[in-house]
Parts: sequence; C-alpha cells; structure tokens
Amino acid sequence: MSGLSQSKLISRTLQWVSSAALLLLAAILIIFLIKETVVLAAFLFAVSNSSSIYLLIDGLIIYFLYFEFIALIIKYFQSNYHFPLQYFIYIAITAVIRLIVVEHKNPQLFIVYSITILILVVALYFANSERLKPKE
Repeated sequence: MSGLSQSKLISRTLQWVSSAALLLLAAILIIFLIKETVVLAAFLFAVSNSSSIYLLIDGLIIYFLYFEFIALIIKYFQSNYHFPLQYFIYIAITAVIRLIVVEHKNPQLFIVYSITILILVVALYFANSERLKPKE
C-alpha cells in the first residue's frame, strides 16, 4: 500500500470516528435539551420568588447553550466536516452571559466578563470579515 493511499485510509477512518462521536454527542445533547425543557416547564408553573427567577434565566441560557452546540454539530456536517469559527464565538458569548447572570454579585468579575464579551464581539467581527472567509 502506498504512503498516499495509506494516509487517505487513516484520514477517512479518523473522519468516520469523529463523525460517529459527534452524532453520539448530538444525541446526548438532544436528551439534555429535552430534560431542560421539562425543567423549564416546571419552573414556569412553580411559585416564583427572586431566586427562582435567576434559576429560570440560568436554565434558559443553558437551554440555548445546548441548542447552540447542536446547531454547531449540524453546521459541521453541512459545511463538509468543518467547524465554523463564528459558532464557537457565539457559544463563548452565551457562556459568558450565563456567568454574568449567575455571578452578578462581584463587580470586578462583571467588568472582566464585559471586557471578555467585547473581545469576543471584536473577534466575531474579524471572523466575519471578507479577508478570513474561505475562497470558493
């Protein structure tokens, strides 16, 4: 077997394994998404106080994180086995927003998280610029 055909075989095998692992991860995330839907529905009908509102908002943000990871996996298969950078930045921004909601008592951390979001938005701007888009 020549070196080129052997490397193609290895590449295809690894691609198949990573695709299978991503499909398994997507199935697990869908299960967690359904579970989070049930939890959010229970919060809606529960007695509301100030702490349960924070739990509801936290649950909503976690719900969107699950949804974004599932969308990232879908985009991976739609874009010929490639993870677009923008989706990782969207997930990072959502995760930092969740930290702000959960850890809102410390003003220094709030400033650090806000600067982090600003840096991520600037990175998203550059990631969407024409210079970084793949040529077709």
